[in-house]
Amino acid sequence: MSTIKVKDGTEIYYKDWGTGQPIVFHHGWPLSSDDWDTQMMFFLKQGYRVIAHDRRGHGRSGQSALGNDMETYAADVAELTAALDLKDAIHIGHSTGGGEVVRYAAKYGKGRVAKAILISAVTPIMIKNETNPDGVPLSVFDEIRQGTGFSRAQYFYDFPIPFYGWNREGKTIQEGIKQNWWRQGMMGSVLAHYEGIKAFSESDFTEDLKSLDIPVLVLHGEDDQIVPFAQAPRAAALLKNGKLISYPGFPHGMPTTEAETINNDILVYLKS
Repeated sequence: MSTIKVKDGTEIYYKDWGTGQPIVFHHGWPLSSDDWDTQMMFFLKQGYRVIAHDRRGHGRSGQSALGNDMETYAADVAELTAALDLKDAIHIGHSTGGGEVVRYAAKYGKGRVAKAILISAVTPIMIKNETNPDGVPLSVFDEIRQGTGFSRAQYFYDFPIPFYGWNREGKTIQEGIKQNWWRQGMMGSVLAHYEGIKAFSESDFTEDLKSLDIPVLVLHGEDDQIVPFAQAPRAAALLKNGKLISYPGFPHGMPTTEAETINNDILVYLKS
């Protein structure tokens, strides 16, 4: 397997295929780089170099007891991009991965990042607090913590249903996709997944978004039951060079269930 060892000794697994301008994919919680299979194949065939890593505590990366927070996630990406000497790179993040992209680009990406794409992203901040009164209540994340920490196998088996919008009228569960979600989740560390909930729900990316000079595309489904759609226009409004595309009826997991639409919209943006 291709891995690098970051400064605290944790091994980060990654895939690196092809040549050309690099696209780096950042997966969502609690998944792995495998969640980008469709995008990796599509953009590889378009002549890009495609790279995806398993976040620490996820997939095939090391299960460190420490560093399951957004600052460390971004620092790990910085070490990976430096090791691969990536420049003029496009960074694409889904959900938690969208926050990781923004934090990495703002803190470490100067001179290395050409464009960013945020899909169903947790930016600018998810949790309801004094400065974000329209956010998601803490009790929702506490329920996710309880299910993840103490009944993970069953909780992760049920979680893909709202994730992919299969609880909506006329939708049919795609069993292969559901089991692949469960497989990816169960590969990771229960501790990393438990602590990662705080990372994706309470991290505030407002200043990161404001600081970015690069073009950023924001994609979000209007029927997202995991990260509310209201996040997307708020994030786009904070960007100096942002563009928002919304999708009526699309779920949180739209890079998988609506891959053809998402991939083609990204390709048009990259070529514009």
